[in-house]
Amino acid sequence: MPSPERLSTVEILEKLVAFDTTSRNTNLPLVDWMRDYLDGFGVASRLSFDATGTKANLHALVGPDREGGLALSGHVDTVPVDGQDWSTDPFKLHVAGGRATARGAADMKGFVASVLAAVPDLLALDLRRPVHLFISYNEEVDCDGARVLMRTLPPEKRPALCVVGEPSMMRPITAHKGRLSVRVSVSGRPGHSSQPALGVNAVHAAGEAIAWVAAEGRRLEASGRREAGFDPEHSTIHVGLVEGGSILNIIPERASFEMEWRTIPGDDASVELERMRAHLQGTTERWMKAVDPDSGFRFELLDLLPPLSLDPNHPLVGLVKQAGGANREGKVSYGTEAGIFQDAGIASIVCGPGNIAQAHRPDEWIALDQLDACDGFIRRVARHLTRP
Repeated sequence: MPSPERLSTVEILEKLVAFDTTSRNTNLPLVDWMRDYLDGFGVASRLSFDATGTKANLHALVGPDREGGLALSGHVDTVPVDGQDWSTDPFKLHVAGGRATARGAADMKGFVASVLAAVPDLLALDLRRPVHLFISYNEEVDCDGARVLMRTLPPEKRPALCVVGEPSMMRPITAHKGRLSVRVSVSGRPGHSSQPALGVNAVHAAGEAIAWVAAEGRRLEASGRREAGFDPEHSTIHVGLVEGGSILNIIPERASFEMEWRTIPGDDASVELERMRAHLQGTTERWMKAVDPDSGFRFELLDLLPPLSLDPNHPLVGLVKQAGGANREGKVSYGTEAGIFQDAGIASIVCGPGNIAQAHRPDEWIALDQLDACDGFIRRVARHLTRP
């Protein structure tokens, strides 16, 4: 039987970025490629799907099929390239000047490529505990892939530890903020603008709610809880999208806006959402319903991502710092799937190649020396699993 083809990290990255796995698209062709690659080395994998069956997570096990071990986790969906001015084809890897440029190179197909390239070396180790490969979908949308992966993975098959390879310049990240995003829809009553008292202006109602959000943001900045290491050190709230109205002389019947909380560990965005509901029920909705009882606010949950908080004294922190040669750990304000794995009982940390500042932008790139650093890191951290 011929030996499987061994590919370098850059060669695998070239394969991965050629698949347009923008979150709106299926990722199954890429997942099939990864399964075939792993099959070539005798590594079996299992899939778990979204409700449409057009997107899948991949879970593979290298080493003994037993409890515990370490997961290496990455997502393969990407943000769109629409409207971005690229100087090269975003779905063809361009390597020059010490950089690899393509959509997803930094966020985060670079890490996934490094993990896949390490498989032959992981198989050669005398692993006492398994290395899990977690490859997920929809991280850029709602992280539902990671949730499905956890729901379908039996507790006895779960690893004890997880490294999520989001770009951190190979610096260990022990904490990140949580995120709760909501779409707020406002129903009013239409009418002619010359008689405003006969209608319920949905745009005005939305404006009062948005004003509350703005005031709440100032309150959090002035007197919210602090946790050193985050930038900013407090939880935040903001509105990012607003829609409403049709023409100027009609009282708008509909309006909507989308908003989010980004919370430091210990702050509960769900509690804050209920505060907002209660405030609007006691203020804006009173004058709305006095005119039309069917008017009011409706809240639709878009995304709920738990925060990450790993004790700096946890053995995983020391292991990752030693394997990566880092002197200290950090915290970030963006969210990752690590909070989901933590909530599932898996001690998790973020550590991966590349700079988050290079992600999501035109000509997204990752430095080749970051991929080299990640290659060495994965092999060193895996050797920890060879010990009794």
